[in-house]
Amino acid sequence: MAAKLLEAKKLCASYGATQVLFDVDFSLEPGQITAILGANGAGKTTTLRAICQMVKTSGSLTLDGQSLIGKGTESVVRMGVAHVPDGRGTFTALSVEDNLKLGAYTRRDRHEVAGDIDKAYQRFPRLAERRHQQAGTLSGGEQQMLAISRALMLRPRLLLLDEPSFGLAPLIVAEIFRIMRRINEEDGVSMLVVEQNANLALDLAHHAYLLETGTVALSGPAEEIKRDESVRRAYLGY
Repeated sequence: MAAKLLEAKKLCASYGATQVLFDVDFSLEPGQITAILGANGAGKTTTLRAICQMVKTSGSLTLDGQSLIGKGTESVVRMGVAHVPDGRGTFTALSVEDNLKLGAYTRRDRHEVAGDIDKAYQRFPRLAERRHQQAGTLSGGEQQMLAISRALMLRPRLLLLDEPSFGLAPLIVAEIFRIMRRINEEDGVSMLVVEQNANLALDLAHHAYLLETGTVALSGPAEEIKRDESVRRAYLGY
């Protein structure tokens, strides 16, 4: 059995006195894409925040066998975890290129950063056309492309994506998801994708977990879940 890149056992997470995750178990293998599905309020975003140690957590949560519990968010980033939050989180007052440069702030191999910026422009030609443009003036789709590219400037082992399709036109979503698959296949970047569009996520992912009110209701290979009509109707609503 392959070693787990990320593994959670009995993971709990809370905001102050309000607990959101209850004994959640999940794992992700190196080079795989895993989707976390569920309705609003199920705990999907909180799961990503727990990995980044942005909320109070307990239980077991490891990256390559190293515990993440109690670490600072910056330490988690330095361990190779990049997070593309809901709302994209670009630095709107800075140019596209300056956003990309900021994405590499933890790296020491400065001589390779320029090459990775060029790679981002090859993947997303729209960003190359707008490299000197203020990020806040980009369209929603372009901002999502920038947010993903900036996260990849860390050269992460694990990329966390929170609702990458939210608010975007279908053609833009299709383009972004196609490039996400290429990044996974060509660069071997593992991904944990939170997504309300279950059909889209199951097309992309190798494995999926369904959260219901902070607990895992269902898990399995994405292809099996997608084929199971009773599961789709009962849990996924399509």
